[in-house]
Amino acid sequence: MSIVTEIRRVTVPEIKAHKNAKPVVCLTCYHAHTARLLDSHVDLMLVGDSLGMVMHGMENTLGVTLDMMITHGKAVMRGSKHALVVVDMPFGSYEESPQIAFRNASRVIQETGCTAVKMEGGARIAETIHYLTQRGIPVMGHIGLTPQMIQIFGGFKTQGRTEAEWPALEADAKAVADAGAFAVVLEGMAEPLAAKITKQIVIPTVGIGASVECDGQILVMEDMLGLNPNPPKFVRQYANLGPEIEKAVKAYAADVRDRRFPGTENVYAMKRVN
Repeated sequence: MSIVTEIRRVTVPEIKAHKNAKPVVCLTCYHAHTARLLDSHVDLMLVGDSLGMVMHGMENTLGVTLDMMITHGKAVMRGSKHALVVVDMPFGSYEESPQIAFRNASRVIQETGCTAVKMEGGARIAETIHYLTQRGIPVMGHIGLTPQMIQIFGGFKTQGRTEAEWPALEADAKAVADAGAFAVVLEGMAEPLAAKITKQIVIPTVGIGASVECDGQILVMEDMLGLNPNPPKFVRQYANLGPEIEKAVKAYAADVRDRRFPGTENVYAMKRVN
């Protein structure tokens, strides 16, 4: 008698339960093949708008569209069965009003099958987070260094470097949590502030360039795999695949130029036998 074990996705309550417990493991993911590789090892996969830079060669995330996010979200969902999948709401898709945000977020949920969306901003979007969560759309927050505000910040700059900046960021974290977000990303945030916020709010904090006191961490997968030639300073590279890929492509190109077409050897052998 064989026993079939059903694989089910991580749920929003399970992510919330990581608060002050086992750290939540998160990575970005943009396509089906890598989703299959990550799926059994992470709790949460984020289809981040960072795909504009990572996958499409953009200078920042501002040019990413809702259709792009949906396309990549579908791919990640096809490639995964276990991890909770969150899709970023791109710039311009949620800021105008809670109603427009709900319309666009519901489209993301319906067309991709993902569980939740992520939105950047603190107190300024608390009303929108509340509106969506009250209507059945789980929301992950994102405060600190928010890349969609890069034009305002004047670059990718660490937030909370002086204590004078702390009250506004603490208020952002509280507003996001009170509005109903199930978790919040703390990006590019001074460690003492990130640690303080983690202790203050009731939802898990997921750090990226923040404190080890956060309730979890997220990195851009390509950064930690060594595919980005200029990764952020805080990233630990667990592999250096960039040079390995280039080496493999170089060897393949040499074979083809020497008419050693890889993969055809067995075909030729079969023809000779026949």
